[in-house]
Amino acid sequence: MDTQQQARTDMRKTTSGAGQPRWTETSRTAATWLRYLAAGWALLYAIYRGYYALGGAAGMFGEPVSQRQWRLINGIAAVLLLGAAILPVATARLWRHPRARAILLAIGWVIAVGCVMHGLVDIATRLLSIAGVIHMQFPFFVAGSVDRQMADAQDLFFNEPWFLIEGALWGALCWVELAAGRARRWWLVSALVAIAMLTVIGVLSSAGVIGKFIIG
Repeated sequence: MDTQQQARTDMRKTTSGAGQPRWTETSRTAATWLRYLAAGWALLYAIYRGYYALGGAAGMFGEPVSQRQWRLINGIAAVLLLGAAILPVATARLWRHPRARAILLAIGWVIAVGCVMHGLVDIATRLLSIAGVIHMQFPFFVAGSVDRQMADAQDLFFNEPWFLIEGALWGALCWVELAAGRARRWWLVSALVAIAMLTVIGVLSSAGVIGKFIIG
């Protein structure tokens, strides 16, 4: 009898309704790894921003117009990124509560879409700048002090890849938590459509084809 009851319990845990997670050991392990990877990746960028907030100068590609403003911007970014590093780990247990889980899926959607879109738009903008199609402005730096090659390299090989990877990690986390095929497809398709639309708008805005569109 005990064995039959255990089998029924296991069956309930490994089947899912609309969007309900399969509580298998594999999915639990994958979700745990993804949470720590997303947290660690955000912490890495928080340290990077915190370094400049504390007055660090290594890797600078120009002279800031205002050191105070530059440090403040990076300080705010470091605090937000620290919060982003804490979020996936601190909310681990909340995924098992339906209401909290729905909120976390929405937050994950916004983070995944926002980060991937940001990375794609800025990479495209940098490539257009390198090709001479557009001329990028650097309003936070003294005119003539910017090393454009260094700025392009830093953005293309560090800043924007960070956004792409962070967005992908959150997307993967939500994918694991959404065990049902229909829920997964809806989440993924809606995210891809949003990324595509916002990326097109962002690139057109950067190229001056349409009005200003703030992407971060």
